[in-house]
Amino acid sequence: MTLSLRNKVLFSRLVIIFLVLLNIGCDQVSKRVVRENVSHREYIPLIKNHFILTNVENTGAMLGFGANFPPTLKLILFQVLPFAVLLVLLYRMLTKIHTNKWMIMAFAFVIGGGIGNLIDRIALGSVTDFFQIRLGFFKTGIFNMADVAVTTGVLLILFLGLVGKKITI
Repeated sequence: MTLSLRNKVLFSRLVIIFLVLLNIGCDQVSKRVVRENVSHREYIPLIKNHFILTNVENTGAMLGFGANFPPTLKLILFQVLPFAVLLVLLYRMLTKIHTNKWMIMAFAFVIGGGIGNLIDRIALGSVTDFFQIRLGFFKTGIFNMADVAVTTGVLLILFLGLVGKKITI
């Protein structure tokens, strides 16, 4: 490997680590601010009734799925399996030499967001969710910044796949 290629690979790895850590940091800081300043189930309209700030603890997955699963199943499905998948994705991202820069960003968002929610599950036993959007008939579940990162990353991966960019992870 030439020095120039080695420098590009090192730079790419540093960018991946930076993006993953940035997503984790934004997620964890926002959750901490909410936990410290917003009462449980408090309802704070930020933009009329369209953008709401609240504080709920989700012991399941997306939209509370699996909240009533037995503890062992929850441990496997919501901690062990995601940890293994995120570890493999991160390893692949860091060891891949030629990857599209947009794909790097997309997977870094997915990994960072996934780790952000995983930190909550392991440390707190639940994930802090706090935003909700309501626009006419459109109403989201309650979500957090990790969910935004994962969704952004997945949408970017789908977009790149649709426009013909090769997914190489």
